[in-house]
Order: sequence, then C-alpha cells, then structure tokens
Amino acid sequence: MIGWGVLKGMGVTLRQFVGTYPAGRRLLKALRLPEGDGIFTISYPETKQQHAERFRYFPFLVYDATPDNLRCVACKICEQECPPQCIYITMAKDEQNRPLKTNGRTFPAQFDIDVAICMSCRICVDVCPFEAIEMDNRHEISTHGRGPELMFDKSALLRSADYFQQIKPTEAATVNARLAAKAAKAQPPKPAAPTPPAASASDTGGASGTTTPPPPHA
Repeated sequence: MIGWGVLKGMGVTLRQFVGTYPAGRRLLKALRLPEGDGIFTISYPETKQQHAERFRYFPFLVYDATPDNLRCVACKICEQECPPQCIYITMAKDEQNRPLKTNGRTFPAQFDIDVAICMSCRICVDVCPFEAIEMDNRHEISTHGRGPELMFDKSALLRSADYFQQIKPTEAATVNARLAAKAAKAQPPKPAAPTPPAASASDTGGASGTTTPPPPHA
C-alpha cells in the first residue's frame, strides 16, 4: 500500500504525543498499545542527555599509550575520500624531503579537520586501513566564530585508545580484534622442526659393509 510507511510513522508520533498526558497513557493502556516515553525535555546543561553508543559527531585521531605513538601514517586516504574535502594532511619529512618515522611508522606533521564543513559521514573511518581515525560523541564545541575556532589541528584531535574504549566499547572490541589479527599475520613464521638424522648401521645392530651370518641349524 502506497503511503503505509508514512502512516505508520505518523502513528508513532501520535502515540508519543498521547502518551505525554496521564489520560492519554490510560487510553493507550486500555487499547493495549505501547505507552512510549511521551514528549519530554531535560534541564540542559544541568542535565545531560545520554546518547547511544552508535551516536557520532566529529572524527578524532587514535594513539596507543602516548601521543607520539599515533596509528596514523599520513597515507592521505581519508583526505582523498572525504566528500566535503575538510581534511588536510601533511606528512612529516626531513630537509631532504624524505619521510620521517617514529615507532617504525611515518606520521603526519599536520592533520587538520575543518569541523565547520564536516558532515559526520564516517567515510574517513571506514576507509582507514590502520584504524587510526574514529568518530567522537563529544558535541559541546560551540564557539563565537566560524573561522579558525572550528579548524581542529592534530593536538585538538588526539584521543587515546583507552578513550575510544570508554565511549564505544563494542566498536573498540571489534577494532582491537582486527588489529590483533593483523599483528598475528605480520609475525614471521616459526622455523620448522629439525629433521632427525638417519639411523646408522651401528644403530641397526650391523657393522658398515659387513653382513651378519644366520645362526647354524641344530
């Protein structure tokens, strides 16, 4: 039926509205319909709304243990795939234009995100092969300007892996499992067990080049 989905959605809205009032809740109970939560407000900012774990806002960069141990290697995949083009990355290099490394990996000298135009689409998270960028749920970042205040640099984007575990434990467990699988795959193969030496003639009870005659018959 055309429009049935719209009618169902309007029914949910009507049920929530009716469930706001005591008489409406009694009516829903008499009709054996779910009462719902009703229309409600909270006393913000004294009371903070609890968001679901899947709620996402703007990205952040993940580091392990210390901020200099970034997972990001400045590969620029997220910068290239970002639909509004709000990510700006520059790889750290020396005077001879050779990439610098720390903890065995290249790293970004600059990593900026213009949150004024970020659309929170999460594509940067999905395309990152190093699990280096994730979505934050921190949303109280309003400012008085729309310029430099909303251009977050690397220092403002850094968050620890423990922070990611705290705000999104389910997703963090999945990410940790993928990282553990990659680490196990990258380990060098164990050396094969040494082949035991072939048995010598002395071990078999005979001398080399001689034959033991059979015992005489009685």
